[in-house]
Amino acid sequence: MNLAQAFVDSAAVHADRIALRTATGTMTTYAELDDLTARVAGLLAEAGVAVGDRVGVMLPNVPEFAVTYYGTLRAGAVVVPMNPLLKAREVAHYLGNSGAKLIFATPTAADEVRAGAPADCQVIVVDQTFAGRLTAATPLAEVPERGSDDTAVILYTSGTTGLPKGAELTHSNLMSNAELLWTDLVAMTSQDVVFGGLPLFHVFGQTCGLNATMLCGASIVLLPRFDAATAQGLILEQGITIIVAVPTMFTALAEGDSIVAPALRVAASGGAALPVEVLARFEARWNCTVLEGYGLSETSPCATFNHMGRPRKVGSVGEAVYGVDDCIFGEDGVELPIGEVGEIAVRGKNVMKGYWNAPEATAKAIRPDGWFLTGDLGREDEDGYFFIVDRKKDLIIRGGYNVYPRELEEVFYEHPDVIEVAVIGIPHSTHGEEVGAAVVLREGSTTTADDLRTYLRERVAAYKYPRAVWLLDALPKGPTGKILKRMIAAPEKD
Repeated sequence: MNLAQAFVDSAAVHADRIALRTATGTMTTYAELDDLTARVAGLLAEAGVAVGDRVGVMLPNVPEFAVTYYGTLRAGAVVVPMNPLLKAREVAHYLGNSGAKLIFATPTAADEVRAGAPADCQVIVVDQTFAGRLTAATPLAEVPERGSDDTAVILYTSGTTGLPKGAELTHSNLMSNAELLWTDLVAMTSQDVVFGGLPLFHVFGQTCGLNATMLCGASIVLLPRFDAATAQGLILEQGITIIVAVPTMFTALAEGDSIVAPALRVAASGGAALPVEVLARFEARWNCTVLEGYGLSETSPCATFNHMGRPRKVGSVGEAVYGVDDCIFGEDGVELPIGEVGEIAVRGKNVMKGYWNAPEATAKAIRPDGWFLTGDLGREDEDGYFFIVDRKKDLIIRGGYNVYPRELEEVFYEHPDVIEVAVIGIPHSTHGEEVGAAVVLREGSTTTADDLRTYLRERVAAYKYPRAVWLLDALPKGPTGKILKRMIAAPEKD
């Protein structure tokens, strides 16, 4: 079982169809992509990369990402996807920890890569000469067999606590999760055109964007950097039928007058909880249903989803997906009754093999009975639908009372002037923690922080409402567009 073989099989069936599209109009057929990936495998063999070796891919959403990604797998090697904005110190950790033998990098990142790469790691810059190197390489048509439990990709987690850890995702993990998109979740077919604005170096864009699209013979439109205007133009001009995005992207696309996009049939949200108000605004503007799901890098990522053809519960991340079990555990590790809030746990063929060279971290995350502890708080209803309450580490305990930031953020989003908000805990000498909120308002808004504080106070219990509210021009975000609460601090009092 090699994910690259699944791609090769798909390419043989859909040889003349367009696999990759770009915002500038460049198109790559499946036959062309198949040949290029075989040449990357040949190039890696010439460079001494063997089956099981690790290869870094530090590229944005460009055709070369798919070329080097499947080419590496086609060589029997392991892909280490990396954000092209990483600095030398971060590059050193990713490549050193994984023991990567070679890395593909952009010209703009080349200096940082060379400064951070170990001496025994070869650096191939994907510049204007790269196509010539591939033309000269001898293609390797045969795909080496890999076991279903062999590692295909090492995805480094965001490192919210300590250095990033490498989640080992197997060929089986990735293949089974990608197949879910077209067999079970959004009914993807070879006729679909998928929005490729999620970073491919992240699990969401890689599995639900690239792999799902390639394995069913559909077409993906690659966007290296998301902005709402460009994305909107691509959706209309390229006849995009499926949007796969994170909440901040939906927030941006929900702004403006109604749009007629006849080709667009479904949108999938993940990566973080989607505010109900944002979902409603997006659906009203685009006349397109949004199906919300849930998962993590360690779960490849899909663990739950609001399935097409079944009742949708707004605010829920849906039911467990095929081949996956989900449950809610209490602090004592015992499964909680329906409706009670606890830690979400996932078990199934989507759960990672473990953290690369980190047995202690793996043992802490995956119980002996196979349950992966997500660190997210949630509850399950009587119909088997799951609701995310918050990240366990984001829980605010004010004066002994639990305050869930997401609950307050939902109320903030109901205010007509609020574009984005992040509720965080602030250290407090008496209460332990105080509730704070960083807010981004619509351009031209005259709403004040005091107005927002009053708005919340009138709508939630006294112990919950944020005593500290401050306005920002923008909230810090990670490479996928996810709001980074750890980068937000309350302003110092005068």
